[in-house]
Amino acid sequence: MGKIIALANQKGGVGKTTTTINLAASLAYLKKKVLVVDADPQANASSGLGIDVAEHDTGIYQCLLEGIDPHTTVCPTEVKGLFIIPSHIDLVGAEVEMINLDNRERVLKKALESIKNEYDFILIDCSPSLGLITLNALTAADSVIIPVQGEYFALEGISKLLNTIKIVKSSQLNPDLQIEGFLLTMFDTRLRLANQVHQDLKKHFDKMVFNTVIQRNVKLSEAPSYGQPVLVYDPDSRGSLNHLELAQELIDKNK
Repeated sequence: MGKIIALANQKGGVGKTTTTINLAASLAYLKKKVLVVDADPQANASSGLGIDVAEHDTGIYQCLLEGIDPHTTVCPTEVKGLFIIPSHIDLVGAEVEMINLDNRERVLKKALESIKNEYDFILIDCSPSLGLITLNALTAADSVIIPVQGEYFALEGISKLLNTIKIVKSSQLNPDLQIEGFLLTMFDTRLRLANQVHQDLKKHFDKMVFNTVIQRNVKLSEAPSYGQPVLVYDPDSRGSLNHLELAQELIDKNK
């Protein structure tokens, strides 16, 4: 049975999409069948995996608003075993259009039900907001990975997300939702501040913090502009090795 994991943090620029793309590719490299659901109107996860959204008539928007079969929207990627349901700029208006739907918080959950068991992992890349689509992702997910940037103000805003997760659980939208882990991203070992953020995370959340840390890496930043995960762009880079380590940790955690 597949596990659905949302990657969420309403603070922008924390490496959420980068983590989604590269964790997914690494899981696929480790022989898991993986689906990325691009639930961000910016469609960066789609372009980062080499998908030209202008060439695709269907994606997550049509699954949510038109009720089309998600099987018809799945696109293969360059990485064997890795697939994606792409996003589209139309998704910007989806939240307004969903307001009048019955069970509007459960639309994504319903859409993924028919496809869930065909994959080992489904990763949902959420937009940097706590709007209705992110709420849909948290309702559909089994767990959440929360990327946290190793910089000043990194812990600011986490309380809002944790509060949203608490509401999702207590309101019966998804009482079984778990936090898969906090992931430190863009980590620079030379900076005292980055090390302080890491210590603070460990102090507050203890075993909920992944052992793997994603270090700041030029190749990791360059790869999306080539439409490739870093595992394809530069397999020997630190960014690639970090994400392979993270993927293995996630697999071990879910055995």
